[in-house]
Amino acid sequence: MDIAAVMPWAIFGAITIALWAVMNAFTPEESRATERLEELRDPASRGKKKSKNGLARVLESAAPALANALGKKSDVEHSELAVRLANAGFNQANAGQLYLAIKVAMLGVGALVGGGYGMLTYGASMGGMISLGIAAGAGFFIPELALKIMSAGRKQKIFLSLPDVLDLLVVCVEAGLGLDAGLRRISEELEDVHPEICSEIALCNMQVQMGRARRDVLHDFGLRTGVDDVKALAAILIQAERFGSSIALALRVQSEAMRVKRRQMAEEK
Repeated sequence: MDIAAVMPWAIFGAITIALWAVMNAFTPEESRATERLEELRDPASRGKKKSKNGLARVLESAAPALANALGKKSDVEHSELAVRLANAGFNQANAGQLYLAIKVAMLGVGALVGGGYGMLTYGASMGGMISLGIAAGAGFFIPELALKIMSAGRKQKIFLSLPDVLDLLVVCVEAGLGLDAGLRRISEELEDVHPEICSEIALCNMQVQMGRARRDVLHDFGLRTGVDDVKALAAILIQAERFGSSIALALRVQSEAMRVKRRQMAEEK
């Protein structure tokens, strides 16, 4: 057997085993007692833990170390990343860390695949190095592209759901419900039809119940969605609360403007 033909496969296998060993080293052993305490603290976590596969657990455990590989980020950079992730629907506290970890992991996977392909195709030559570099770069930027696609799709769904939300909110307010009660009713009634915006409204309700100022909650609502019309809605609600103006009238005007805008977009298509 020709050693030169076997060598690329041996290198490929060694890199794969090394990568698996490093990822496995980051996975801590969790005792049954710890799992049971977590289940008692949060009963819903039992189903979530069981639904996670081994790779997800490894990635979550290794996230801090992988994220640090990209270097320390400033508070401004962390805030910008948190907003971009929230626009795509990722509001978890560790979402930024997981995202950076995925980028590093994908860079490694790209380097592994590209390096293996380059060694098998070109051998230890410049062509093999170019293949490794291109694949590693592509792997690093794939999460960025996926995040942009998910964010754009979610923004579109939220934009299209706004008129229905505004109409129901007008009905609730005119029926005598307060703003908080009306938003709570919307998050319950439209959850199956418009889950994206209803999840954001439910989060707003929870934050208000926890004691946050409604002005701050509504401002964050607009930032998380990334939709200009939601930001305008948040501004209307903030001003109506501040000056005591009619919320129902302002919402009705905004709803009609949204419908006209959506109709114009449909005609352009």
